[in-house]
Amino acid sequence: MRIGISLLFLGEASGGVGRHACELVGALAQRDDVALEAIATRDALPVLRREAWHGEVRLHIATASRAARGRYVLAAYAGAPAWALRRRLDVLHSPANIGPIATPGVASVITIHDLIWSHAGLDWGTAAEVETMRRATAACVHRADRLLADSDWTQRDVIAQFGVPADRIDVVLAGVRADPSREAGNATALRRRLGLDGRRIVLCVAQKRPYKRQESIVRALAALPADVVAVLPGAATPYEDELRRLAADLGVTERVVFPPWLSDDDLEALYRCADVCAFPSLYEGFGLPVLEAMARGVPVACSDRASLPEVAGDAALLFDPDDQAGVDAALRQILGDEPTRARLIKAGHRRVASFTWARTAEQAVESYRRALADRGRRRLR
Repeated sequence: MRIGISLLFLGEASGGVGRHACELVGALAQRDDVALEAIATRDALPVLRREAWHGEVRLHIATASRAARGRYVLAAYAGAPAWALRRRLDVLHSPANIGPIATPGVASVITIHDLIWSHAGLDWGTAAEVETMRRATAACVHRADRLLADSDWTQRDVIAQFGVPADRIDVVLAGVRADPSREAGNATALRRRLGLDGRRIVLCVAQKRPYKRQESIVRALAALPADVVAVLPGAATPYEDELRRLAADLGVTERVVFPPWLSDDDLEALYRCADVCAFPSLYEGFGLPVLEAMARGVPVACSDRASLPEVAGDAALLFDPDDQAGVDAALRQILGDEPTRARLIKAGHRRVASFTWARTAEQAVESYRRALADRGRRRLR
C-alpha cells in the first residue's frame, strides 16, 4: 500500500499528538508492506530533522505556514487530498483529530485522539473555538472511510457524541519508547538550573489547562514533607497564573516550579529526576505521560477518569481528582512507602512492555486495509 501521512499540524509545540504522529511514522517506515510519504509545512522541519527516520520517508513541503491560519487550513483540507491524488496514494492518514472532508480517489483515515473540547468546554477554549471544533469533527467523522481511536474510552465517546457505527472505528493504542542508551540532558545541571537540588520532585507533564487539574498537585504540597516540590513544565497559560496565585495563597510559592517549554533532552532528564509522576486530569483520550514515566522507572499516581485506568492498569495508584484527600494520600504513599514504590516501578515496566510503536503500526496498517476495502465496497453500490 502507498500511504500518505499529513503532518501539516506539526510544529515545535505540537505536544503529545505530535510525538504520537512522529513515532507512528517511524514505526511504519520500518515495515516492508507499505510505501510511506508525508506532507508538512516548513514549521515542521526542525522537528522532523531530529527524527531517526528523517531522510527515509519521502517528504513534501507545503507552502502554507501554521502561522498563516487561512493558508494552513486550505492546505489541510484541500492541499493534502490533492497531493495524495497526485502521488497516487492508496490512503491519506490525518493523525491529529481532524482531516479533509473529501479525498477523491484516496481512502481517508483520521485519528481521533480525544473529544476533550466537548467535555471541558470553556476550560479548553473559547466558545467559538469549541463550536468550530465541533463542526469540523462532525464533518470529518462522517466522511472518513475509517476512524482510529487511541482508547476504548475515546471510541465509546465518538460513538456516543456523533452516532458513528462502532464497526467504522478501530482502537489503535499508542506505544511508548524509552531508549536507555539515549543521551539525556545533564540531570545535575537541570536540577541546579531549576533550583531542585536536594528536593524530591512531583512531576506533571501536561498542558496547563483547568481540566488537567494541576491545582490538586499544588494543594497537595501542604500535606507533603517540606522537601517535596511540584514541577509543572510547559508553555505559560492563563491557568498557570491561577496556579501561581493558588501557590501564593497556600504559602507554597517556593515549592512550585514552572519551567517553560523544554527540549526533548531536558524533558528526558526531568523524568529521570522525578520521584513520582502525577497526572490528575479529568479527561484524556490516552495519557501518554503515564506510560512515559513508567518506562523510565518513575512510579505513577493518576486520575481514575476517562482513559487513564485503561492505560495505567494495575501499575499506578488511582485517585478521584475531585477528592483532594485522596490525591494527598496517593502522593504521600508513593513518596513515603518504599514497598509501594518498588511494586509500582516493577508493575510499570511490565505494563509498558505491551505498548510498542511496532504494534501501533501493525494495527494502523490493518485499519488502512479496512479503509481501502470500505471505499471499494461503497464504489460498487
